[in-house]
Amino acid sequence: MNNKRVAAWIAVLALVGVVASCKSLPGADTMATGAPQAVPTVATQKGELKEQQAAALLKRRWARASPDLKALAVLEEQATSVPLIAGNKVSLLFDGPATMRAMMEAARGATSSINLETYIFDHDEIGMQFADILIARRQAGVVVNVMVDGVGTVATPREFFDKLRAGGINVLVFNPVDPTKRPGKWAVNNRDHRKIMVVDGKVAFTGGINISSTYANSSLFRSKKKASKVNEDEVGWRDTHIKIEGPAVAALQWAFVDNWVHQDAGELPQIDYFPHLTPVGDKVVRVLATSPDRDSEIYKSLVVAINEAKKSIHLTAAYFVPDRQIVDGLIAAARRGVDVQLVLPGVSDHSFIKSAGESFYAELLEGGVRIHQLQVAVLHAKTTVIDGMWSSIGSANIDRRSFIHNYEVNVVVLDPAFGKDMEAAFREDLRHSKEVTLDAWKHRPWMDRVREAMSRLTEYWI
Repeated sequence: MNNKRVAAWIAVLALVGVVASCKSLPGADTMATGAPQAVPTVATQKGELKEQQAAALLKRRWARASPDLKALAVLEEQATSVPLIAGNKVSLLFDGPATMRAMMEAARGATSSINLETYIFDHDEIGMQFADILIARRQAGVVVNVMVDGVGTVATPREFFDKLRAGGINVLVFNPVDPTKRPGKWAVNNRDHRKIMVVDGKVAFTGGINISSTYANSSLFRSKKKASKVNEDEVGWRDTHIKIEGPAVAALQWAFVDNWVHQDAGELPQIDYFPHLTPVGDKVVRVLATSPDRDSEIYKSLVVAINEAKKSIHLTAAYFVPDRQIVDGLIAAARRGVDVQLVLPGVSDHSFIKSAGESFYAELLEGGVRIHQLQVAVLHAKTTVIDGMWSSIGSANIDRRSFIHNYEVNVVVLDPAFGKDMEAAFREDLRHSKEVTLDAWKHRPWMDRVREAMSRLTEYWI
């Protein structure tokens, strides 16, 4: 993120901080609602399966999974009211270059529509490549709709989006910073932090990666070098994305269309955005698309999973400013014998948020939580894998802004095989991280302690 955008973002936050929503996060005791369920609800293109059908399908899909997975899926549904979607293929994209290659390849192959929703769309080498592909597909008759965030693209020249519009692309700036651009409905504190691309209504991408050259270089993944031997200029930001094929694509498509419509931007071009989707894989997922007027489903999902963890919690977080419930949940899990390990930033583009998160380190370390700081690369990933079976990948950070104020999307994948891939990714992060010990942390410079204490105040308004 360049200096102009950082300065603008801090200025906007300073402006709205004192009037930010006082909405609080839900307590664990309020999450399990409705009648008890024996089997999670499973949705398909034809509607929800009957309980017996859902039970049979999950028995096949989760044959190698612990019985605890079904119980967790039930609790998560009771907390979020969002059903599972079966029959998907989910591919884990480890870093920026792999993600950009996959997204550009899919966009080039589009035949009917491309819907792109992103927080940042930079006017740089990657941004221009993406723009050229989108314009070329529009000239070939493909409908292209692009939604970008007003704050996320505050440093992107207006001429860049004018070029897209001149090429026939429909461009929407979500919640513009200028109040005159959306009179009566100005909501500058509510940002569209989602990253979604849907091609032909059949293939979708989501996760933490923006359209920016900050991801152009390979991250530390698959590198034979240790972090101490890698030059910071050689690596891009460390992030994670996923590619989805199958019925769950419709849920991500709906999230895009719904956000567009609620911005009063006019109707989207008439085209079939929801083609018939047949099962193409064995992955069962839950798509959690949250907004400020909803009930923090991503947060609820995470808290339920942490509280139900039996063996391991491996969490990677770019911006980590947890609330009391998450801190207590992680410590409680560690004390009941769960292997709780966090990969957090050693290098960050937001030093005050990094310091705010570090103000929790002593308490977490004393509670048995292990903390590792990723070296060299800027950490931007937002992933969690619990018990090797429950995985979450998306745009939401571990902070109040993501859980309360932003429009976010996370995908939960309930599958041991996918969990194995997630664990491999987590081990790669550990390989390039340095563990923080309690003794070293207690003896850090006193100025660092002051900085952390002051930064923790940001948890009330970030």
